[in-house]
Amino acid sequence: MALLSDTLSRVKPSPTIAVTTKAAELKAEGRDVIGLGAGEPDFDTPQNIKDAAKAAIDAGKTKYTAVDGIPDLKKAICAKFKRDNGLDYAPAQVTVGTGGKQVLYNALMATLNPGDEVVIPAPYWVSYPDMVLLAGGEPVIAEATAETAYKLTPDALDAAITPRTKWLIFNSPSNPTGAGYTWDELKALTDVLMRHPHVWVMSDDMYEHLVYDDFQFCTPAQVEPAIYDRTLTVNGVSKAYAMTGWRIGYAAGPVDLIKAMGKIQSQSTSNPCSVSQWAAVEALTGPQDYIASNNAIFQRRRDLVVGMLNAAQGVVCPLPEGAFYVYPSIEGCIGKTSAGGALISDDEAFATALLEETGVAVVFGAAFGTSPCFRVSYATSDDALKEACTRIQTFCAGLR
Repeated sequence: MALLSDTLSRVKPSPTIAVTTKAAELKAEGRDVIGLGAGEPDFDTPQNIKDAAKAAIDAGKTKYTAVDGIPDLKKAICAKFKRDNGLDYAPAQVTVGTGGKQVLYNALMATLNPGDEVVIPAPYWVSYPDMVLLAGGEPVIAEATAETAYKLTPDALDAAITPRTKWLIFNSPSNPTGAGYTWDELKALTDVLMRHPHVWVMSDDMYEHLVYDDFQFCTPAQVEPAIYDRTLTVNGVSKAYAMTGWRIGYAAGPVDLIKAMGKIQSQSTSNPCSVSQWAAVEALTGPQDYIASNNAIFQRRRDLVVGMLNAAQGVVCPLPEGAFYVYPSIEGCIGKTSAGGALISDDEAFATALLEETGVAVVFGAAFGTSPCFRVSYATSDDALKEACTRIQTFCAGLR
């Protein structure tokens, strides 16, 4: 009798984690490796948040909590949605999980039946399709191309929807492209959803606060109030507050859905870390000024990376509106051979040869559903980014 489930055979390990692990292994072997794979700010968690966590420990706030979040955090989340997005939610409409990934997974597990379809725009975060598969649903990929700045068009969304569609997963600014949807662009998509009242919206707003130039963030239920009752608005403290390891994500939506997600969580992990929850209360209610300071640094890095990658032969790198990723096309590199003798047959071969020959770790585009591209996370130091981009330029110049 086989030990492993058939469900497991439907999914694959996270490619971004695989790249980060491989880079760490090479570093441990003494190789000079620059890792541009991890989606993690290099800033430390702000001091006021760390102090709040220490105070929680000293106050003995280290016991089990309510399964899906302490009342203080739910209240802070409601205030955040009102302040930042103009959305009114009551605490009973809020759930807190162990990172945004668990919140998304809980929602899919609580709602999908065999044969249900979930529309996922590509390029997509690597985990979306596999979470849908684990929950028994079928991912339906709606392509967004470089010609539309990797943003889903209304026509492409409309074409992807069928009577079996249960959810649209929407992510702006995007991982992996950094593309952000303007109010008008998002309104055009919600107009399509208004014609399909059976389709729910899962809006992953994790990069809400990481936006640049004069871009204004907006979220689906804000743009079209008529879809409020079929929208799950997901967010977290990981990116904006440099709290990736604290593992706190949250969402707000209809009470029945939130209750169902709580039932899933009650039989899997139970409550998120109590100390992390109190730290998140301080993150959401305390000073917010360092977000703008951090964004100024991220924007400088974005401009540096985009400029240097566009100077590399065969590489075309769009300028993203947000997040801390760029997603350059390497169409001009495909079919060539590297200085080390590797045939660049696709973007995975490009990323493998780049790592082996130059020590620069990036994530290949096929992992995100769109090729031939690769993703760079610029959430690392200016010096590391300059050196990495110089090595990429040299590698590309050596292709024949």
